[in-house]
Amino acid sequence: MQQGLLPQHHPLRQWPAWRTISALMFREMSTSYGKSPGGFVWTILEPVGGIALLTVIFSLAVRIPPMGSSFALFYATGLLPFLMFLDISKKVAQSLQFSKQLLFYPGVTFVDAIFARFLLACMVHAMVFVIVLTGIIWYDNVELIVNVPLVVLAFLMSGGLALGVGCANCFLMRRFPVWANVWAIITRPLFLISCIFIPFDSMPEGFRTVLWYNPLIHIVGTNRSGFYSTYRAEYVEPIYVVLIATVLFGSGLALLTKWHRDLAQR
Repeated sequence: MQQGLLPQHHPLRQWPAWRTISALMFREMSTSYGKSPGGFVWTILEPVGGIALLTVIFSLAVRIPPMGSSFALFYATGLLPFLMFLDISKKVAQSLQFSKQLLFYPGVTFVDAIFARFLLACMVHAMVFVIVLTGIIWYDNVELIVNVPLVVLAFLMSGGLALGVGCANCFLMRRFPVWANVWAIITRPLFLISCIFIPFDSMPEGFRTVLWYNPLIHIVGTNRSGFYSTYRAEYVEPIYVVLIATVLFGSGLALLTKWHRDLAQR
């Protein structure tokens, strides 16, 4: 529908940024999922394959998972929010590069590019969460009561942290290209120190003091407490994660506001 044919008070005319964001989201859907063989299916198969591999390896060494009776569910509740954080933060960090040519149009801003990638990635991972976890619960015949508010909180915390980190990295990686290599080195140990394999409470006390400052610990703990009613993640502080995400997002947005025109031309 052409803009001139829309009523003056139509919502799409009152919120032009949403039209731009929607168009960018549809563009990425066709680019990322429409051209590759399998498309969206590979987004589901990646976490499923990782969880299956972890389940087989650790079930051979340990008869009982650290929580509950299903190895797959235990690892999924830790792995899914972790993969969500990595994927969304990476996509947000690459927003300027991905929409580089479109940023020269007057109706498209770098904020539109960031939120388009962020919202689409969140929608994809929400579907991954539901499909993978529902499949595991059905396949392993797990009986549990899911605390939906806690699971949603963990999802929002993971998405918010990814947005903050991605926005800061969007500036740093474009302004200082070497930062991409530095960040890859920094994040490599996260897979081992985010309590995906071992619950935070089972870690040595001295190690826990340092490990607590990893915000992913709080996200994984919140998500697992939503699936295991007897698990009390008393160490979790959502405000800590929100504070880090807010500071990084605000800093990244301020720097991009000042430098985005120069960065878009690189």
